[in-house]
Amino acid sequence: METEEAAVFHPIGRVRNGITDRGHRGWRGVKSEIVVDPAFAPSLDGLEGFSHIIVLYWMHESRGPAPLKVHPQGRSELPLTGVFATRSPRRPNPIGLTIVEMERREGNVLRVTGLDAFDGTPVLDIKPYLPRDSVAGARYPDWVSKLNEW
Repeated sequence: METEEAAVFHPIGRVRNGITDRGHRGWRGVKSEIVVDPAFAPSLDGLEGFSHIIVLYWMHESRGPAPLKVHPQGRSELPLTGVFATRSPRRPNPIGLTIVEMERREGNVLRVTGLDAFDGTPVLDIKPYLPRDSVAGARYPDWVSKLNEW
């Protein structure tokens, strides 16, 4: 890169779920609250009409320099793969993105299921999940099918 420009983010809220164990697995059924800053509460109007939302967050627990290659999920039997071809939390910019089921909204609090973020994680943005977000016929490498064999 010729010039580097700093990106400054201001969290719009935080995750609340009580999970602090960095080795936690099995996020699919985790119930969380996204506590949005009350100043942004009007920005949530209409979101209750969606069954799923996209949550972008800062993986503030990610430590150290990001490697260029990793074994997916730290599993040595899987191929050494470029970090951008994985969902590794160790990234040059540790931004997380998860599609979650939205259970309900209570004022400035969203109750969701499936958010893979620790308690206290800063939330950067929330977007509705739209029908066009689903991609028919997506392809992926063979090793991806082994990720659920943990």
